[in-house]
Amino acid sequence: MVHIVVKEGEYTMTIYGLIKQQKFADAIHILSRELEKHPKSRPALSLLGYCYYQIQDFYNASECYSELTKSFPEVEEYKLFYAQSLYKSFAFQDAMKATYLIENQKLATSIIKLQAAIKYTEDDVQGAKSLVDQISSDDPDTEVNHGCILYKEERYKEASQKFTTAMNILGYRADLSYDIALCHYKQKHYAPALKHIADIIERGIKEHPELSVGMMTEGIEVRSVGNTKVLHDTALIEAFNLKAAIEYQLKNFSAAKEALTDMPPRSDTELDPVSLHNQALMNVEEKPTEGFEKMQFLLQQNPFPPATFGNLLLLYCKYQYYDLAADVLAENSHLTYKYMQPYLFDFLDAIITQQSSPEEGFRKFDEIAVHHTDTLRKLTKQVQEARQNNNEEAVKKAVNDYDECLERYISVLMAQAKIYWDRENYLAVEKIFRKSVEFCNENEVWKLNVAHVLFMQNKYKEAIGFYEPVVKKHYDNLLNVSAIVLANLCVSYIMTSANDEAEEMMRKIEKEEENVSYDDPEKKIYHLCIVNLVIGTLYCSKGNYEFGVSRIIKSLEPYNKKLGTDTWFYAKRCFLSLIENMAKQMIMLRDTIKQDILQFLEHCEMYGRDVPTHIEQPLEQEPKQLGKNTVTYESRLLKHLFLQLV
Repeated sequence: MVHIVVKEGEYTMTIYGLIKQQKFADAIHILSRELEKHPKSRPALSLLGYCYYQIQDFYNASECYSELTKSFPEVEEYKLFYAQSLYKSFAFQDAMKATYLIENQKLATSIIKLQAAIKYTEDDVQGAKSLVDQISSDDPDTEVNHGCILYKEERYKEASQKFTTAMNILGYRADLSYDIALCHYKQKHYAPALKHIADIIERGIKEHPELSVGMMTEGIEVRSVGNTKVLHDTALIEAFNLKAAIEYQLKNFSAAKEALTDMPPRSDTELDPVSLHNQALMNVEEKPTEGFEKMQFLLQQNPFPPATFGNLLLLYCKYQYYDLAADVLAENSHLTYKYMQPYLFDFLDAIITQQSSPEEGFRKFDEIAVHHTDTLRKLTKQVQEARQNNNEEAVKKAVNDYDECLERYISVLMAQAKIYWDRENYLAVEKIFRKSVEFCNENEVWKLNVAHVLFMQNKYKEAIGFYEPVVKKHYDNLLNVSAIVLANLCVSYIMTSANDEAEEMMRKIEKEEENVSYDDPEKKIYHLCIVNLVIGTLYCSKGNYEFGVSRIIKSLEPYNKKLGTDTWFYAKRCFLSLIENMAKQMIMLRDTIKQDILQFLEHCEMYGRDVPTHIEQPLEQEPKQLGKNTVTYESRLLKHLFLQLV
């Protein structure tokens, strides 16, 4: 261990060498030991504050500079560094108070900039603007500051122009390139946004290979790079988060997840709030419990990403934790006005109300739907007027606004329909969808739900008319279509005597699955299996158990690839129905079929040890007993019942 020699405030070159090599953690360790011996050492405190600032530990940096301002009040720079550290650690009021204590006129511009940044972060746009106007127009940061204010005012195109001008003056800067990308993202111009993001990432990899970009995605174990100033200056974290957001909006969920794992590696405790939020949101399907924990943790921080509050409530509703959603909403009512748009609050209020009073919930949804339909009609007129005036920019804006409003309207529509769907009142659901045909007839989600409700009413020919356009749109890659959609379409073909179309589709699905299995032999694909299961279920429901059961048995071969939680759920329902009818002596089976069933259940017992029969809710109080929550356990029960009957 190299020790620092303190002699009348002078250090050896060792500490400066560590700082120059950006080994701030080592420098902090040495400086901390030195301060234990000499608590008032000005050089040690000053360098320690600098090192803490460089690793983004702003709280400890502010503590160091606070001590320096008390011990050396004549050094005005320490007061400025103290105020900056407070600002970075989100202590905005204390930071503003600290700026008032600085009297050195040479620091006036820096003080105004810091005060403007504080006002800006506190959403006092006018206050920030008045301060920025006091700064000389010759200052290189003026264009950047004006761009930030325009961004806050949602004037994204003008903000982007300001950032571009600033980059022409100052030269390339990763943070400015990110700001431009963010403006494009807000305007839904994803292609130029991704271009700027790609440029940030490419430069980051080239100039800083030590940041290990993409190593985690490739499965290479690497050390955390920490939250250094170098990492901050590259804007890589911001760029990858924005890339993930764009891919998520484009429904490219695997690419969105990959963007998050491509980030420079950091430990969980080092993650910034935005990265933590995005990880929770994008991995919630695989790790719901972890996702809820991260969202709840973020909600207790100050500040937290604005989307956290709404997303946590929506996730609670998705997993049917309506009481928890109501509690969070009640406990954080002060956040609703700041972090939640009125339409989202009304939507969540209607969902929560629906649980105790479906009629009242339906009425609230109806009010929201009427408001959305009025807005959609107004936006339709705006699009038409903009096109008549040949105003392309106005057309794009109106179309984007229309699409956003339509998405909200469809969410309300589906929540309304679900009230009747749960009651199996499919005719009422169909009526709701018919009322919305004016706006939704081109929307894929709406088409599929209309098809489902027609299918449930045995209106197979009409269902085909809604299923087919969606399936044909993805005909080159049928595995991108939900398996249940393909299954329902095949059943509809069979029920309308179009067996050739059903067989052709099943052959294509089989071929695509073979191609995927060739590239990735371990990957499990259930599309063809579910299609066959649904067809088998159809025959069982019609009383033709021998053909239906044989189809189900065949669909699960090979068991190591086809046996899963969902496929077992469909299969066991048919076997339970079969056993019930056998117990009532309503049907008789041939001995060969009985033997096939016993052999099938034995295979399920063999391959189902690690396959859960029930996916437990993430916040479930009493988890199901592990030994009973397996296909092996349930297949033994079915075998026992079946043997009793035969």
